[in-house]
Amino acid sequence: QVQVVESGGGLVQPGGSLRLSCTASGALFSIDDMAWYRQAPGSQRELVVSVTSSGSANYADSVKGRFTISRDNAKKTVWLQMNNLKPEDTAVYLCKAEIVVLQQTREFWGQGTQVTVSS
Repeated sequence: QVQVVESGGGLVQPGGSLRLSCTASGALFSIDDMAWYRQAPGSQRELVVSVTSSGSANYADSVKGRFTISRDNAKKTVWLQMNNLKPEDTAVYLCKAEIVVLQQTREFWGQGTQVTVSS
């Protein structure tokens, strides 16, 4: 059974930093794209950043220059370094992985981790 698990959320003051991690595990063959999304109360889920298996990343304009994604394929893990956090970054952050299982590519989502930016 394939699982995607996030960790690293918490409460931070404006201007602070957090580092999120997302790890896939289970009977998987390979992982294609991985991505971080976020969803604030009353808002639609939005893409924060995606990264290909070769490391090419695509960031939302709202986080460019502040957030950095990194990936370790051997560890089946991506990290999201978030710097200069703003109150508007407050949301549940969810990880999505496109995973090849039994020769089919499927989307797997984690449960999410809460990030709160407040003084």
